[in-house]
Amino acid sequence: MASNRNLLVLPGDGIGPEVMNEVRKVIAWMGKKRAIGFDIKEDLVGGAALDKHNTPITDDTTKIALEADAVLFGSVGGPKWDTADFSKKPERGLLRLRKEMDLFANLRPAKVFDALVDASSLKPEIVKGLDIMIIRELTSGVYFGEPRGRHTNAKGEVEAFDTQRYTVPEIRRVCAVAFELARKRKNKVLSTEKANVMYTGVLWREEATKLHKESYSDVQLSHMYADALAMQLLRAPKEFDVIVTDNLFGDILSDEASMLTGSLGLLPSASLGAPDATGRRKALYEPIHGSAPDIAGKGLANPIAQTLSYAMMLRYSFDLGKDADMVELAVENVLKAGYRTGDLLVGNTAGTKKVGTQEMGDAIVKELDRLA
Repeated sequence: MASNRNLLVLPGDGIGPEVMNEVRKVIAWMGKKRAIGFDIKEDLVGGAALDKHNTPITDDTTKIALEADAVLFGSVGGPKWDTADFSKKPERGLLRLRKEMDLFANLRPAKVFDALVDASSLKPEIVKGLDIMIIRELTSGVYFGEPRGRHTNAKGEVEAFDTQRYTVPEIRRVCAVAFELARKRKNKVLSTEKANVMYTGVLWREEATKLHKESYSDVQLSHMYADALAMQLLRAPKEFDVIVTDNLFGDILSDEASMLTGSLGLLPSASLGAPDATGRRKALYEPIHGSAPDIAGKGLANPIAQTLSYAMMLRYSFDLGKDADMVELAVENVLKAGYRTGDLLVGNTAGTKKVGTQEMGDAIVKELDRLA
């Protein structure tokens, strides 16, 4: 068994530890049956780290993340920490990892499984067969731009301000990821911004166009304003393949796209850095759902998004595409067999079986056994 791959597991808060526990079963199965082993370290992040260390992530944990081959992340936050100082909010732990690991490209797939077409709030003919990828710039833009803050102005009014800021290299590198990925899919990229009202949008469109002409003219490139795309994702989402956009719009549009699939509990994500001299990228993999504190500890959470995040890790960090395919197929087959956590019990539920977190995880491992 190869065990020289270093993996940092950060379960986080809320349902994070529950769904991560089910993924640990898949990791163990892959180690035993496929000789895909990891040297695993587990640590605290978010509210859990705040409670123990008075910080949402420690310097030591950040150092381990920087040295790891990949980070598998759960979720952070919850009402317990609502009164924490802004600088110590649980989410700051994740933001620090993204920034210090320079994870500039966030890959968020939105795929509709045939077995769950009825779970979408849109008509089946609109979403059946949907398979798109949104690439969100993750380390710049309005979430990191300076100056930012709040003060009382000369009129005695309290005002708050954030700065949307992008450099040419930041735009070009995330667009390059989109073009490269499109070559492995349908060879089509849509770049979206607000060039009609924002200087950063103008620069984004200019640089995406220049990079396309210089290095990726074989890929089809189109542009659309972000608000128009928000409408088109609901009207005709299958028109798109790879979508690339900035941090703020990517956050909003990828959440919208995720709901086309029927549940946030289904969708993974990968956050990638630049390749080093050996081709290795720093990377963090996480489900896009939150910590869901209302159901935490009740065995109700859907572990599929966390499981598919692990599959993305196999694919993008370790070039284990066939093994990633196997995990994804196991998930698809379990859904075909009718297994549903509560979040998926919408639409036509005939022939389905309601299960909890552990039962869903066990069903996926059992299906892996069958596939093997």
